[in-house]
Amino acid sequence: MPSSLPLSPFLLFFFFLASPTDAFFSSLLAATGDAPRFAEAPHFRNGVRCPSISAGAGRAAACDPSHVHIAMTLDAQYLRGSVAAVHSILKHSSCPDTLFFHFFAPAGGRVGGDDLSRLLGSTVRSVFPALRFEVYPFRAELVSGLISSSVRVALQNPLNYVRAYLADLIDSCVQRVVYLDSDVIVVDDVRRLWDDAAARLDSAAAVVAAPEYCHANFTRYFAPTFWAEGGAQAFAGRRHRPCYFNTGVMVMDLRRWRAGGYRRRIERWMEVQRERRIYELGSLPPFLLVFAGEVEGLEHRWNQHGLGGDNLTGECRRLHPGPVSLMHWSGKGKPWDRLDAGNPCPVDQLWKPYDLYVRPSSGTSSIATT
Repeated sequence: MPSSLPLSPFLLFFFFLASPTDAFFSSLLAATGDAPRFAEAPHFRNGVRCPSISAGAGRAAACDPSHVHIAMTLDAQYLRGSVAAVHSILKHSSCPDTLFFHFFAPAGGRVGGDDLSRLLGSTVRSVFPALRFEVYPFRAELVSGLISSSVRVALQNPLNYVRAYLADLIDSCVQRVVYLDSDVIVVDDVRRLWDDAAARLDSAAAVVAAPEYCHANFTRYFAPTFWAEGGAQAFAGRRHRPCYFNTGVMVMDLRRWRAGGYRRRIERWMEVQRERRIYELGSLPPFLLVFAGEVEGLEHRWNQHGLGGDNLTGECRRLHPGPVSLMHWSGKGKPWDRLDAGNPCPVDQLWKPYDLYVRPSSGTSSIATT
């Protein structure tokens, strides 16, 4: 595009969505002087039967045992999705004041002399003034030397691997956390997920609870050479049959994770992948190698995944049969991209009511908040 033609704010934001890097987002912010804008969310209040919570901030608030802890990433490409996800969680929570969010943002990014992680945190605060949260800068060098190429460039983002480092980065007083991808919408009370997973994890002394999909072809997540060279031995001795589970929705027992050194176990498989390619996807296969057969299964309603289609074409898909508590646009197609392009899938209309993005061209939110 010739440099003499100015880019509109909306077009800049479209490029921001398409960009896989926060560096590109930083350059756009530097050029326009404005971050993407979002409408302030309604203030959702606790019900009458909610547990009392501490009035403090910082570590005192984070360590309150009555909190439901939720971990998510904040980055340029998926900021709009993260905001919509938090909005949906608060809207359907019976006790929103008992939720504590742990956000992980890229460390080291600068925008006009300002820290990118601080800027992203400020955006969250402007949208959710009463939200209890902390932003953790995540240093890419922790994992960048272990990341191998994937079928989709976005899967190579270091933030995709944050889930393996949660136990090291979150305060040791936090014993359990719900990890959620940024392309989800929760349409049920997240405390139900928290309580169900807690009961299952405690009864089995397990590390991870997540919906499992044992009808899926587990072998296709690894290269044929992996199986030919005895890969099945990696799953020997597991408590259950190894099944596929989607790592975009997990409840993790951080005490057992720390005690069992699970971060290092995942890193070892990533090192094997660098030496001899045994899978094509990003951060999922190492988790399967470590946890498949040891996961405590949750109801499928808590991860209606695959709504973004496959990793190459992002075709439209329908909801799976059965009840729905969480919708997950895993795959290439993201609802905000398809809505902005004027070619949404039917299921994307279920995401739209939670979108708080304010379009520069109109100055109004894409939804009417209540």
